[in-house]
Amino acid sequence: MSRERRCGVLLHVSSLPGRHGIGDFGPSAHEFIDFLAAGGQGLWQMLPLAPINAGAGNSPYSSYSAFAGNTLFVSPELLVRQGVLRSRDVSHPPPFPEERVDYGSAAAWREKLLEQAFDNVFPGLRSDSGFHAFCSSQAFWLDDYCLFKALKREQGGASWLSWPRGIRLRESAALDLARERLGYDILRERYCQYLFSLHWEGLRDYATMRGVALLGDVPIYVSLDSSDVWAHRELFELDDEGLPIYCAGAPPDYFSETGQMWGNPVYDWARQEKDGYSWWRERLRHESSRFDMLRLDHFRGFCGFWQVPACEPTAENGVWVPGPGAKFFAAMHESVPGLSILAEDLGVITEDVVALMDEFGFPGMKILQFAFSPDMGKNSYIPHNIPEHSAVYTGTHDNNTIRGWFSDELGGDGRKRFCAYAGWDVPAHGAADAMIWMALGSVAGLCVIPMQDYLNLGAEARMNMPGIAGGNWGWRMGPEMAKEDLASRMRFLAEIYGRMP
Repeated sequence: MSRERRCGVLLHVSSLPGRHGIGDFGPSAHEFIDFLAAGGQGLWQMLPLAPINAGAGNSPYSSYSAFAGNTLFVSPELLVRQGVLRSRDVSHPPPFPEERVDYGSAAAWREKLLEQAFDNVFPGLRSDSGFHAFCSSQAFWLDDYCLFKALKREQGGASWLSWPRGIRLRESAALDLARERLGYDILRERYCQYLFSLHWEGLRDYATMRGVALLGDVPIYVSLDSSDVWAHRELFELDDEGLPIYCAGAPPDYFSETGQMWGNPVYDWARQEKDGYSWWRERLRHESSRFDMLRLDHFRGFCGFWQVPACEPTAENGVWVPGPGAKFFAAMHESVPGLSILAEDLGVITEDVVALMDEFGFPGMKILQFAFSPDMGKNSYIPHNIPEHSAVYTGTHDNNTIRGWFSDELGGDGRKRFCAYAGWDVPAHGAADAMIWMALGSVAGLCVIPMQDYLNLGAEARMNMPGIAGGNWGWRMGPEMAKEDLASRMRFLAEIYGRMP
């Protein structure tokens, strides 16, 4: 991260307004970039763009692929501009709610549009040089993913662990038969990923033109039910049948007496080291081509991770296992040009994690909602203790909005400390502004504010509540929320705190 002072906004693509049930890479995304530029914001942070699993609550952190794109973000309007759909094909979407994503309905509508687009281009696809160039350049992950998706559809959505043995264990004869049998479905998946790539590249290039950098999010672990694990079982701690030997999790702590079982298979880091972490090299190259900067989720897992036998019902009987550490990041910096990393270093962070961040110059995250403890003056998250080489946030996608946090979570003593630090008797409707001023005024080189806090919204606009399986990831910004007067206020604050691009 550069040493200049910058500010930006955290908003996932799904939260953008629009007529088609969920935000996408189309006109509303381009308008949001215009809004950010007008507001003096130099950065837009998003959550992972990967395909989501409805069975995992539609979380962007639980995906069928570490490489593929979420085709819900393909824009119907842009498909019309490309000439692959007619305007009447998209002119009468179902009556979607404006304030929340109805994932089931949005997915059904958009899948129908994508299938129509593919049917329309299919006769001439053989001569589409751009499509063939995309397939060739992305073959490392695309071939396996599209076969995986076609098989999953054939198998009624079942996990690959319950597929017939031949395709589950990737026997050559079984895969050859599947490719022949499912050729049309595989080609359609390829084309949908191509559309995702085209629409994303258009948005990325527009952001660059408007001076808005893009910050992406890379989860450390991948889902067990993913094309990555199915196609690269040798990279993970799995048995001969593909079942996990160990799972990732978190040890027992103040918040959970039995710890957390995440269910993700852990990496066989010793095996990956032998080929120079080639899978990770491809992954970070892929993400670096999309974004200007990458947030590495659960950074401490690269230093040491909590490993639990897969047969255990809880995470209590796990052990700490060393991660790949400095060897991994040295290999990444050597092989991924321009790699820029923000370390998600939240939670209990040990000295070895701090040392690893310092060795490679990775900035960490400072969340102001964690700052107002009884030892506030010494708290590492309080603005006067935040180092310059860091990114400060009012909250993240896992936190309540500031207004909701102040009203429902902070408590009376915490509110007294907050008001004392702010220097005035802050009411609930003024808490977000007060916190934004603290964040922007800190010496942290980067300041990122969730859009919900700029809009001064309450708990109803919270993006995610960890530990709750359903009802998350659904908030959407109203079509009239990103107004010119808000952009003017944001620009004014960026100017007075020295954070203009």
